[in-house]
Amino acid sequence: MEDKKNEQKVAKTKTTKAKSTAKTKTTANTKKTTAPKKTASAKKKVEEIKVEQPIEEPKEVKETVKTETKKQEKVSEKDNTFKSSEVMFLIILTCIVSVIMGWTVCYKTNLKTKKISGDKNLDQFITTYNTVTENYYGDIDKEKLIKGAIDGMLSGLDDNYSTIIDDTSKSSFDAELEGRYTGIGIEVTSSQDGKIYISKVFENTPAYTQDVKVGDIVTAIDDMDLKDKQVSDLVDYIGNNNKEFTIKLTRGKETLEKKLTKTVVTINSVSSKTFDRNNKKIGYIKIDVFSKVAAKQFSNILSTLEKENIDSLIIDVRDNTGGYLTTSSSIVSSFLDEKHVIYQIEQKGKTEKFYSSGKTTKTYPIVVLQNEESASAAELLSIALKEEYNAKVVGTKSYGKGTVQELITLPNGTEYKYTSKKWLSPKGNWVNGTGVTPDYEIELDEKYIKEPNEDNDNQLQKALSILAE
Repeated sequence: MEDKKNEQKVAKTKTTKAKSTAKTKTTANTKKTTAPKKTASAKKKVEEIKVEQPIEEPKEVKETVKTETKKQEKVSEKDNTFKSSEVMFLIILTCIVSVIMGWTVCYKTNLKTKKISGDKNLDQFITTYNTVTENYYGDIDKEKLIKGAIDGMLSGLDDNYSTIIDDTSKSSFDAELEGRYTGIGIEVTSSQDGKIYISKVFENTPAYTQDVKVGDIVTAIDDMDLKDKQVSDLVDYIGNNNKEFTIKLTRGKETLEKKLTKTVVTINSVSSKTFDRNNKKIGYIKIDVFSKVAAKQFSNILSTLEKENIDSLIIDVRDNTGGYLTTSSSIVSSFLDEKHVIYQIEQKGKTEKFYSSGKTTKTYPIVVLQNEESASAAELLSIALKEEYNAKVVGTKSYGKGTVQELITLPNGTEYKYTSKKWLSPKGNWVNGTGVTPDYEIELDEKYIKEPNEDNDNQLQKALSILAE
């Protein structure tokens, strides 16, 4: 304390300077000080010195301050010189790297351009396009022209799965695979006499709550009469208008009007029930499509059934035309641990195996129901469980689609898909054109077609009898 008092008596300026320096050091320890903050700190220090300086400052103190200031200026000058040299070095280095990178990019671009411009087939297309657009006598819709060219290109592949997707199909395609869409909760189709009727009503939707039923004929929507109209006209009208609709329906001899408001509709792709046979509880899960939301729906349902202590399980993929391969893989992974291969992908002569993401392998028996409409992702589930889980397959031979399509969306919104890969079973079998052969081949009984119910479903009954043994 005595030392501090003496120091203050000799020179208040020196004390103030020491305090400011200490203050600056503390800030540096807690947060990095930027150049602007350092300048502000220095300015503050000078102001503090001015305020606390005595009117008659000792000469020795003034000389000390001047000497220290000169030293600081020399150090600062030396620091600035060092930083400038660093900057110059970085600038030169950046220029050298930029020249090298620029040459590399140009070289690669030129190679790519050369490859494209050297394609005689593409040159023919460009020549034809330029000739038509420059010399055709009438008006030209260039976007339509390109769309037609893409359609023609895909048709040239002779592959039914490589195709351009029209607007109506796109809406239905997207909704089915996404598992949700904005609408009123119905599926519609046309009959042979040209009438538009309801083919499906989704649960917990506006149509469902307003008691719209399968088989109802849609005769009008708002002021638009649907006589001589296509299904696409109705779908487009609903899709392009965001409001409440009034639809007119015919149900037998009855005429109905329903007010329906568009909302976000979640499509339940998975449903379930249980059967009791020979004191055994048999779980049943039906998968309509392998949409993005189907895996989660399946997982929730399976968990519920297992809590009910099922002894075995039937998985029904009849009339399931496929969907996402990853969704099917996730569902199969529910029954197999990570040691099991789910499927393989072959592309350009290279094959890659994809393993289960599951943690454990289940032990209860499983039967898969399939038919001739079971395709792609549905076939993957059938054959993967057959080969890796020893599940039994009941029904008819499946469709036989062992390829994978890529969906491309162009900047103008046009979408097309093309076949890019083929998928193989865990053991390397390719089902394309041959399908999955069932362990028990059984055609669906005519009784079921005439009167569809569980008792007349002889394929289901066979699956139940196998698991009830």
